[in-house]
Amino acid sequence: MVEAGDGSNSNKEELVVPEVDQQLLVQLEEMGFSKERATRALHYSGNVSIEAAANWIVEHENDPDIDQLPLVPVSTKSEASKPSLTPEEIHQKQQELRERARKKKEEEEKRMEKEREKERIRVGKELLEAKRIEEENERKRIIALRKAEKEEEKRAREKIRQKLEEDKAERRRKLGLPPEDPAAVKPSAPPPPVEEKKSSLPVRPATKAEQMRECLRNLKQNHKDNDAKVKTAFNTLFTYAKNVATNPNEEKFRKIKLSNPAFQDRVGNLKGGIEFLELCGFEKIEGGEFLYLPREKVDTAVLQSAGNELSSAINNPFFGVL
Repeated sequence: MVEAGDGSNSNKEELVVPEVDQQLLVQLEEMGFSKERATRALHYSGNVSIEAAANWIVEHENDPDIDQLPLVPVSTKSEASKPSLTPEEIHQKQQELRERARKKKEEEEKRMEKEREKERIRVGKELLEAKRIEEENERKRIIALRKAEKEEEKRAREKIRQKLEEDKAERRRKLGLPPEDPAAVKPSAPPPPVEEKKSSLPVRPATKAEQMRECLRNLKQNHKDNDAKVKTAFNTLFTYAKNVATNPNEEKFRKIKLSNPAFQDRVGNLKGGIEFLELCGFEKIEGGEFLYLPREKVDTAVLQSAGNELSSAINNPFFGVL
């Protein structure tokens, strides 16, 4: 017997566990249900039969208070007990109850599997879309790079053509021949637009890739009389960028001693070599004794651009001619 609320309030009616059919209670306990759950099921199913109580348990198995004894006012009367089941009927009800629980569990598992499949499909679509966007951006980047290389080659060919014309005119002068008819030299008129286009370029390129390209172009121009040394510098810079990109956690690839004789001979003594490494993210530290690229500042995209620009400079015979 349990009292509800504060015992000091005499107006509160006593609450007690309701009476249920003891035979049905025993049968439910024999089926594997706790006394609390069986009592609650009999009470709320009308105390009429094992089947009704079992159905109630299946329908309310997720109730938070299913394993708590129900409480009713002491004045509440329980209904008359109904006939109990035979052992065979109890066994049959047990089987039915287990089968219903199994089917319910299977249905829940199927529902969860459908939800998981929907989630897998959604994630798969997002990954495919992300990959498509990445491939599209890479395609645009390659197109832009090839366009820039073609423009570079076009300007270089035009300069070579002008140089050939000048050499030809100089040879005619030395041989005492009259200059060619201006009408015959007219095809050389197109150069002004090319020069105008060149002069319209900004002093400092806007993008990192353009800055790198301009840096390499200046390096080649500053040392145009020593192609072997320029090519060695380009290959050395390419190796530095590649080593950091493929081994970003290796500090030995991210730290360069500026006083190292090999470094000075290959890169340091060439105007523009150190500037290119700084564009890749390297910084001077310890009073300018070292060039260092912190791990957290390693930018794979920047290093990839550096590799592309260096590859173009190494393989394009017209690179930096202008």
